[in-house]
Amino acid sequence: MIFTLQTEADTLRAGMILGELAREGDLFCLSGPLGAGKTYLVKGIAKSLEIDPKSVTSPTFTLVQEYLGKLPLYHWDLYRLDDPKEALDLGLLDHIYGDGLTVIEWAELLGGDLPQERLSIRLLPYKLGRSIEVLASLSYQDLYSQIKERFTCFA
Repeated sequence: MIFTLQTEADTLRAGMILGELAREGDLFCLSGPLGAGKTYLVKGIAKSLEIDPKSVTSPTFTLVQEYLGKLPLYHWDLYRLDDPKEALDLGLLDHIYGDGLTVIEWAELLGGDLPQERLSIRLLPYKLGRSIEVLASLSYQDLYSQIKERFTCFA
């Protein structure tokens, strides 16, 4: 499913919806070019988890940011790694199969090492805003249905 986000407020609201629906152990994989709004979407997710969105920054240089809220949020960014698989050695799988929500920017860089069960979210900017495409693996179909229902506000 693809929806249009016309403003930054829409991107924040989309993130909030995703965060409201997130459960312990969920994996959200974000993709899209630089400036597509990935980190801004994470700010919305954080806000719904009762984490101050102003504290959310891109972990491009730190690799991962951990935030405590209603649900722990593990925010990874693989963009600057010479070999994104290094993230596996640094504990990425512990977060993915852990007690919180794991969100990975540039997750596609993991290739075949990316778990099959995930919610994939692709953001693409264009002149009048951005589009958001959501794809779900088998175990995320219930979540996908809920997102589709809640995202009708962006249709």
